[in-house]
Amino acid sequence: MIALIDCNNFYVSCERAFDPSLNNKAVVVLSNNDGCVISRSQEAKDLGIKMGVPAFQIQPLVNSKRVYVFSSNYVLYGDMSQRVMSTLANFAADIEIYSIDECFLLFDGFDKNFDFKTYASQIRKKVLKNIGIPVSVGVAPTKTLAKLANKIAKKKENKGVFIIEDEIDIQTCLENFPIEDVWGIGYRYAKKLKSYNVLTALQFTHQPLQMIQKIMTVQGSRTWHELRGKPCLSFETALSDKKAICTSRSFGQMLSDFQSIEEALSNHAAQCGAKLRKQKSCAKVLNIFILSNPHRQDLPQYSKGFTIELPVATNSDIELVKYASYGLSKIFKENYQYKKCGVIVMVIIPENQVLAGLFDEIDREKHDKIMRSVDGLNGKYGRGKVRLGKQGYDKKWHLKQDHLSKRYSTHLAEVIWID
Repeated sequence: MIALIDCNNFYVSCERAFDPSLNNKAVVVLSNNDGCVISRSQEAKDLGIKMGVPAFQIQPLVNSKRVYVFSSNYVLYGDMSQRVMSTLANFAADIEIYSIDECFLLFDGFDKNFDFKTYASQIRKKVLKNIGIPVSVGVAPTKTLAKLANKIAKKKENKGVFIIEDEIDIQTCLENFPIEDVWGIGYRYAKKLKSYNVLTALQFTHQPLQMIQKIMTVQGSRTWHELRGKPCLSFETALSDKKAICTSRSFGQMLSDFQSIEEALSNHAAQCGAKLRKQKSCAKVLNIFILSNPHRQDLPQYSKGFTIELPVATNSDIELVKYASYGLSKIFKENYQYKKCGVIVMVIIPENQVLAGLFDEIDREKHDKIMRSVDGLNGKYGRGKVRLGKQGYDKKWHLKQDHLSKRYSTHLAEVIWID
């Protein structure tokens, strides 16, 4: 049996964990630059606030204090996620972290008569007690059915827990489950399936496998088997290394000067370097891009990218920032209002497989020592405390975060004090 544990309205729940006065009130969390709603409490949903609605459209509700709004606090959310996952790891030998607020637990070796419903309820209570985050738990024979069970668990009458154990349970749950809500199908395939009058998950499993393979190829075949109770998706207990890494961010305000954009791009390049070092990899290709605001058609539009093949694969901030700045000098144009820039590193290989260049004059051992020192200091005192000069400290390009909560669990100066 496999369980899927999903944190309910995770970003909102993180804010509530440190401010109980927000309980039973409408709360929303906004995306980068306070752009649109990306997390809602049930009370906010009841007010009719849709996912992705622009922040300015709910401003009257905010002004009247019917809705409480927060900027994205990813430092807090990441730390809370780690705490949740650490607690969940105590309930099963194998855990697969699927996203910041979801994970699978593999209940391998459990007796067939084991009481999974009681165990799932214990999981919910433990996470709520230890971390303060409410979760939903769906348990089933396969990953896809566990996802489906988790959706059903969120219904009020199920109190956050739902178990699918046998063929009868599977048939009952699939009968009225919309095809577009099945994990792995998505909008495009759902639309095509509906044209064949396949409207529910049960109807999907009743179709000939050959037909499903023709419509959805291998992915459809796996989903078909999984919904019928046969596991086809492997259990990934270790995170695989990334094949490409992208760091990009919209500016808090539109920028037109080279130096501010260079600082932002340098910071993105340095973050790519830190991520490469974390997975003990190096990148052979670097791509940078800049673009204006496509939503401001009253302004001149411009977007451009630049790709560089590095002489030797690297994870050094010093090199990545240098080449990012060089790329920017090749594509930057004056008299444009820029809204976003980014860095992508590709052709990633393990750092112990990097081939030296015949004419390479860089002291790579020295670079490695410097980067290890930088990572150590930033890990101890906070990201970006030690940086290259080109990264600067200009705040003009930083995200707009007018409603940012404190870093309660990761910053000593911002912990909650009780007198």
